[in-house]
Amino acid sequence: MDLNTLKQLLSEKINEEGYELVSLSFASETLSLVVDRTKDIDMDAIVSLSNVLNSYLDELNPFEKAYTLDISSLGAEKPLKVERLYDYVGRYVHVHLINPIKGENIYEGDLTNVSNETITITYRNKTRSIPVEMNKENISKIRLAIKF
Repeated sequence: MDLNTLKQLLSEKINEEGYELVSLSFASETLSLVVDRTKDIDMDAIVSLSNVLNSYLDELNPFEKAYTLDISSLGAEKPLKVERLYDYVGRYVHVHLINPIKGENIYEGDLTNVSNETITITYRNKTRSIPVEMNKENISKIRLAIKF
């Protein structure tokens, strides 16, 4: 089975399980998949998805030789797509801007609001919570962040 066909079939199965297939590669007898979903992905989720996909791959039998299945996620600080930010309202994010706002081009804080054209990040400065609104077109990169 060619990799494009396998990718399509696995993508459909992964979508049924509530995930999105981000990438697929096959090298050194290892089938590597990177998956994503809005909800956090922990080890239990990876194990559960691995069990489902192992059974499905046994049915498909895509390779003539033995291989290892390796499934991973984008991680705790995964990059976010600007068009899907509404799924992450309430989450702690790191934003890098194209043009600075108030002299700053990096903000870290809670994503408190998302509209069609703007987002609002509420960050902490000592004991104060400060909201800052930014145009989506001004976002260079945005990712989840770990709050310390």
